[in-house]
Amino acid sequence: MDESALERYLEDSIANDSGFMLGEELGLQSPTPHPQCAAPPVQDPSAKSSASGELDLSFLPDELGTQEERDQEGDQTSVLGVSQDSAICLGFNSQDSTVPETQQSGSTSEQGMGASSFYPITPMTPMTPMTPVTERSGIIPILQNIVSTVNLGCPLDLKFIALQARNAEYNPKRFAAVIMRIREPRTTALIFSSGKMVCTGAKSEEQSRLAARKYARVVQKLGFPARFMDFKIQNMVASCDVCFPIRLEGLVLTHQQFSSYEPELFPGLIYRMVKPRIVLLIFVSGKVVLTGAKERAEIYEAFENIYPILKGFRKQ
Repeated sequence: MDESALERYLEDSIANDSGFMLGEELGLQSPTPHPQCAAPPVQDPSAKSSASGELDLSFLPDELGTQEERDQEGDQTSVLGVSQDSAICLGFNSQDSTVPETQQSGSTSEQGMGASSFYPITPMTPMTPMTPVTERSGIIPILQNIVSTVNLGCPLDLKFIALQARNAEYNPKRFAAVIMRIREPRTTALIFSSGKMVCTGAKSEEQSRLAARKYARVVQKLGFPARFMDFKIQNMVASCDVCFPIRLEGLVLTHQQFSSYEPELFPGLIYRMVKPRIVLLIFVSGKVVLTGAKERAEIYEAFENIYPILKGFRKQ
């Protein structure tokens, strides 16, 4: 009995070994795992959800959340971003939105200008400081010199003019013009070979024109077809005295945009007025020289503008 049992055991073991090797070579079946080592069965999520009635998304990653959660997070982020970046109050009232956009932009720009200490200053064109004139100065500048030009309209032989005319001198090495003088009115003329002439020294516009005509007549008598054309006053110089000493140091500090004062080079303060376009030489003694005008009215206007300023810097 023992032998028959032993033979059956051996036959069963051989049959099992041959079936395992044949299945492994053909890839038809895998060895049956041990009951203790077998993995637990995977449950079907659809079956579980149908059983419980709710969808379990705990096994999904964070990126696959619901659309509502993502929308809520986006709204919160946008609100926080706006409140942090642009400093917009979260308690904004809808009624404030009815204010016109122009007023909002204007108030915003004004607040920005007032709040910012580094707001750039736009360079402006220098303008003459307008001091209110309470009373007129009562001082009239006196014309000292008038410079005018005229065209004689023909070429001239300067050497011939210098030899034939009286009170005329010509030195081409020093200056390329004939210098001619007359006594009434007491003026000096510079006559160039091109026919242009400059007349200086007259005390009024009438005297300057009369003197230019006299020089043209002299040239005509010497045989040149001279004409009197394009007479024009180029510069007028006047002077006056305000009758009180002036603090030039304080004036140059207050009006440094218009004035320059270098006492080591020149004792007077140079004041360049913009309107009218006049240059003034102001001295400590109170003497004032005005130059650069083409009309008498510009001289008077410039002095009336500068007189209140000089009065403010009067020495005590």
